[in-house]
Amino acid sequence: MAESAIKQFDARFYTSGMNYLCGIDEAGRGPLAGPVVAAAVILPRDTTLSGINDSKKLTAAQRESLEPMIRNQAVSFAIGLATVEEIDRLNILQATFLAMKRALEQITVVPDMILVDGRDFPSFFVPGSKKPIKGRAIVGGDGKSLTIASASILAKTYRDRLMVEYGRQYPRYGFERHKGYGTRHHRQMILKYGPTDIHRKAFLRNRDRWQKNLFFTKDTTA
Repeated sequence: MAESAIKQFDARFYTSGMNYLCGIDEAGRGPLAGPVVAAAVILPRDTTLSGINDSKKLTAAQRESLEPMIRNQAVSFAIGLATVEEIDRLNILQATFLAMKRALEQITVVPDMILVDGRDFPSFFVPGSKKPIKGRAIVGGDGKSLTIASASILAKTYRDRLMVEYGRQYPRYGFERHKGYGTRHHRQMILKYGPTDIHRKAFLRNRDRWQKNLFFTKDTTA
């Protein structure tokens, strides 16, 4: 979607008189290791941000360049995490919702409307109360909405830095390269050395099949 269209998508929500539109997105639903990270972002209505798009369509260098611009222009932003233990206990969807709610709880301005990337919209409430905040799920929202796309960039850059740090703690596994996704090298290391404390045990249930399929699978990184 063109940059002007991304901005126009959000602009239509302001026509009804609302002032604060919050975009929420996550990074790390699919990896075998590491937390799931969510970001919540409220941008000013007259933001001058440019170059924003779905974080997956940007290079790492582009994301790193845009991240401080988003943080500097945002009315408010926050990051929320759900741990590996919570992912294993709750399942990845519920853990993602938990990370999103934790991000929203730290936002300093109560939004008029929340836009979440994806098909599912969890219940959000004004922090410290039971008053719900209205919103909607937007399929492909990280490529349609400026606020969601901005949240996707913040979530992705934050999580990537976490995984680089895990790469230093567990140098055999290459987390700094694949960020916890199931590349062939990553699966080889799990088979050879076993899972670490940051591996999602619920995601490793099929690892007995990896040995058979390992060398027939193309190695990719996220």
